[in-house]
Amino acid sequence: MKEKYQILARRYRPQSFKEVIGQDSIVKTIKNSILYKRIAHAYLFSGTRGTGKTTLARLFAKALNCKNLKEETEPCNVCGSCTEIATSRSLDVIEIDGASNRGIDDIRQINDTIGYSPSGKYKIYIIDEVHMLTKEAFNALLKTLEEPPENIKFFFATTEPQKVLPTIISRCQRFELKRISNELIIDKLSAISKDLEREIEKDALYQISNFSEGSLRDAQSLLDQLFCYSDGKITLEYVNNALGFIDPDFFFELDSQISKANTSFAFDFVNKIHSLGKDLSYIIEELIEHFKNLLILKFNAKASKFLSEAILKKYVLSSALYQEEELFYILDTLTQATILHKNYFKKIHLETVMLKIIKSKNVLSLDILVKRLIELEKSLQSNQISNIEKKEPPQKNEFFQKQEPSKNEIDLQKVNFNLEETKKSISKDQSHYDTLVRFAQVELDAINKT
Repeated sequence: MKEKYQILARRYRPQSFKEVIGQDSIVKTIKNSILYKRIAHAYLFSGTRGTGKTTLARLFAKALNCKNLKEETEPCNVCGSCTEIATSRSLDVIEIDGASNRGIDDIRQINDTIGYSPSGKYKIYIIDEVHMLTKEAFNALLKTLEEPPENIKFFFATTEPQKVLPTIISRCQRFELKRISNELIIDKLSAISKDLEREIEKDALYQISNFSEGSLRDAQSLLDQLFCYSDGKITLEYVNNALGFIDPDFFFELDSQISKANTSFAFDFVNKIHSLGKDLSYIIEELIEHFKNLLILKFNAKASKFLSEAILKKYVLSSALYQEEELFYILDTLTQATILHKNYFKKIHLETVMLKIIKSKNVLSLDILVKRLIELEKSLQSNQISNIEKKEPPQKNEFFQKQEPSKNEIDLQKVNFNLEETKKSISKDQSHYDTLVRFAQVELDAINKT
């Protein structure tokens, strides 16, 4: 009989704690609680999709009821309890979908069956998506959750812990699962590909892991889809075609056109994406990822080691075309454009965004403008000081050397002298101010023209 096909996410689901990736601290806490017999009556596993919430709950239940627990508190996966839990046939481990069993009557059924003794060590209720329970259902669970029988355990899993009542959370030990890093996802996908004897490029693995956003299950589902797309080697081109991604070379061409300030390329860029049937909203995310990589290289940081040398060289060449301020401006523009999915005129909006990005080559940031004004002011001040130092002292008239002026004449001379100096000072200040204003006006006119 031909073996029934099983999707990769289920086929390679961890069957022991050592197979869990990216959640080391949580695994260590669970194993220590089993080792030192400090097991709480309720646990809450929260985190984004595909990070291992239900998997950890099952492994915990498997280890608690395992009849031949190994030294490192790993389930044996051989005894009847382990095999029944792995195949979801155990009567002691009851999995409940909180989305479809969310009413008070469903919780009452749990309360009514709690009194029955398990066939093994513990009777465990795993409620997935527990935040979907109604307020009445939560309240019906409170008393049982606070003082359950010693052999009853509750494991809750949710992607939205903020929707769970605080009275429920306070009765649980909480584990917050983090997103799985691209590095761990790529290692896992490489191991799966090797086990299935399938060849896949490193760039293709990077693209899959980046798109999965820290979800191992999403990455495995994408890999499963790609294996159906082609029987041969999975390349980056295959990934882009199968998943609808833009060819990276198109972004590098955009970098070249930005350096040339070729505004007409904005329309060519959007038209090509539109003609390929790409999601215009998702293009913004791809652009943000592209310019983020350029900024990382600009900071002399190490680029991802999962990029091939050919792609990395292209990124290095493109990063040389930008200043840091330009990349900051572009990323800020793209971040503000993430509301594209709410816009009815997506194509026009994207064209406007691309025009701003291409014209950013001629835009002077406020920091640069202020810096130039300060430098100009310093240069003017230094020139004034040097001119004063070069002036020769005035020569006294022989006629005035012989005749001593009267007191009234001295006072009048002082007044006239002060008036002349004041006029000169005002004239210099006004000239300095006018120069700064003219310079600022020139810079602003240049910005407006771009």
